[in-house]
Amino acid sequence: MNLSLSDIVPPLRWTAPSQVEPIASDPGLPDAWWQALPLDRACAAVGTVQIASRLADLTSACWAHLVLGDILPLLRFTHPEESLQTPGPREIVHKLFIDVIDRLLATEPAGEPAGAPVPPALPERPMAEVIDEIFARLDDRQRAIARDRLYYDTSQQSGQHPGQAQRATLDELAQRFSVTRERIRQIERDLRDHVLEWLRSPAAAPLNAHLAWLRTRLGSAVPADDLAAAVPWHRTELITLAIPAWRFVRTLLTGYDQVDGWLVAGGADELREKTRQLFADGPRPLDEAVAQVAQLGVREDVAERWLASVPQLRVLDGHVVPWPRSMGDKAEAVLAVSGAPLTPEEIQARIGEDYSLVGLRNQLAADERFIRLDRSKYGLRRWGGEEYLGIREMISREIERAGGEASVSTIVDNLTSRYDVSESSIRAYAGGPGFERTQRGYIRVAGQAQGEPYQPRRDVSMTRRCFRSRDGRWWHRVDVNAEHLRGSGSPLPTGFAAHLGMAPGGQLTVSTSSGEVVISWHNQPTIGSIRNVLADYNASDGDHVFLTVSDGGELLTRFLPAAAAGLPAINQALHLIGYTAPVASEAEGLRLIGARIGLTEGTGREEVLDRLRDRGDRDILRFLS
Repeated sequence: MNLSLSDIVPPLRWTAPSQVEPIASDPGLPDAWWQALPLDRACAAVGTVQIASRLADLTSACWAHLVLGDILPLLRFTHPEESLQTPGPREIVHKLFIDVIDRLLATEPAGEPAGAPVPPALPERPMAEVIDEIFARLDDRQRAIARDRLYYDTSQQSGQHPGQAQRATLDELAQRFSVTRERIRQIERDLRDHVLEWLRSPAAAPLNAHLAWLRTRLGSAVPADDLAAAVPWHRTELITLAIPAWRFVRTLLTGYDQVDGWLVAGGADELREKTRQLFADGPRPLDEAVAQVAQLGVREDVAERWLASVPQLRVLDGHVVPWPRSMGDKAEAVLAVSGAPLTPEEIQARIGEDYSLVGLRNQLAADERFIRLDRSKYGLRRWGGEEYLGIREMISREIERAGGEASVSTIVDNLTSRYDVSESSIRAYAGGPGFERTQRGYIRVAGQAQGEPYQPRRDVSMTRRCFRSRDGRWWHRVDVNAEHLRGSGSPLPTGFAAHLGMAPGGQLTVSTSSGEVVISWHNQPTIGSIRNVLADYNASDGDHVFLTVSDGGELLTRFLPAAAAGLPAINQALHLIGYTAPVASEAEGLRLIGARIGLTEGTGREEVLDRLRDRGDRDILRFLS
């Protein structure tokens, strides 16, 4: 015999091994014997009584909600009445299992070949003709109720009765046949009883044998259209009901739910959750994932499709990965599968969803899970490696490694060999503010007296339209106008520019998804065109963009449409600091404003208003006066 216990007990194929093992393991049998060891050898080793005892214990612990015929389908032939009941007292269940296993061992022919389960032999007459006998004596009303309600195809697959767009309701059928809803319900109940009674008769033996084989073939989850294709006669039309035979067969597969195009045994939500738990620790190669899912009873030939159908999982580049809702989590999964740094554009393409490239770049720059490893590539911080912080900082590192001074040529060679930066950019930064020439022509970091940060008249906390976020970053609000949309540059406050590390005469080049933007300081700080950034957001005149620069030299932006008309005054004020959530009172709103402009917790209303006046935020004050 080549049948294992799991071949005749379908729930063993979809129940988690961690649930089965403590109950089914036996010192006289190998690990996972219920899958690996032929049943006759297991019984020969410890006895049929012991095998049936383990199965009875599993039934009590894991499958008490199933009918016995779903746990051990062979009971439908040996004990048809008991097979329709849920498990009763353990000793009774134990005796039933002993009887079935003894009969199987007594009738099993020697030398049965291994392989997939073979469908039972067809009766002498076509199976569809056998099924038609069930409905042969019904009247037209009974057949209509069976066709349009009991055996209606809710998945809208092929074979649908012409003209029937949805399952008939009790009211529709009552109106069609001029009877009450309760009469239709009674006929429907009588039809179910009629079919169940027939299934207990000797004439139903071929169909019951087919159902037992079908459960073995389907496994714990299978695409619903596989049922129609399981055997040729499933597509044969029943003459009595004018529906394909598989629609009738589907209703006899108790214990299976049809959800999102899948037939799932034991509950779709439960099997999906068990599947997700397999990948809680991260990505798995697809072939390994298929083998793991097979342990849950999903056939290997449909396992990849099952994995792709489970919410919060994704098949990506030959791996199965957890696929949560947030953009940052998805970017982390993409990089984990890649194993190598990627550009934001590459990450966005692999996510394949409608995420803004600007938003993704901001996420990568601000999230501690990610590290910038090149001018335009990010990896995972847990990989290690030296963080790319922009050309100016990388030049400073090279000088430090060289002992305090280095030749420009050496710096160029070292940086261009490791990063995607041009020689001209390195030489331009090396000759700019922050570095000075030594007597032998090398460069070094400028001395403290020469390189002290510029001290503006007002620092960023006292600078109009500058606000601090909860992560400590200071952002400057740009109120979008026609000049911005045309591509003109615009001034920046000196306090904000100094906060970015700039000084008069300096220049800072920052990167965006659509190219570089230059911030320069001649007569006053000025930022170049941000038209491409605004186009990514589809911004209009009157909208707002909050911007800052990351440590790695990226322009981070947050977009906020113009406030809706009719917004309460306190919410209008909060909108201008970038806060859009509702607040319970004006006092709470003022507390939030105070925190965003650098005041300490508990600052009073008048102090907040005074700070706004000193900063020049008249647009906010007009909503608070």
